[in-house]
Amino acid sequence: MKTMLVMYVIFGLLLAGLSVPLLLDKIPPNGWYGFRVPSTLYNEQLWYKVNRYAARWMLLAGIITVVAAVALYFVPGLTVDRYAWLLLAAFALPFAAGVVLSFRYLRRLQKSGI
Repeated sequence: MKTMLVMYVIFGLLLAGLSVPLLLDKIPPNGWYGFRVPSTLYNEQLWYKVNRYAARWMLLAGIITVVAAVALYFVPGLTVDRYAWLLLAAFALPFAAGVVLSFRYLRRLQKSGI
């Protein structure tokens, strides 16, 4: 279980760290890193707005993952299997919500003419 704790803490910190340059508009449109869909890749203004929005969710997912990994590690009687499933849920739920809501935000911006 200790290996899983370390793995999820590192993963959560990495996810949170990767969100910071997107939050600060430091990453221009590219094919490798960011919220990469055709409409954001071809519209710089859209790229930065949607990536800032999606990066907030990345940061939240990373923080929740780290906090859950540490907090759940100290729950007495928690099996390794249950620990693994709970950590997966702690990461996947905010991350999936962020993806879905970022697409909705993109559509809303496109309808407004950006």
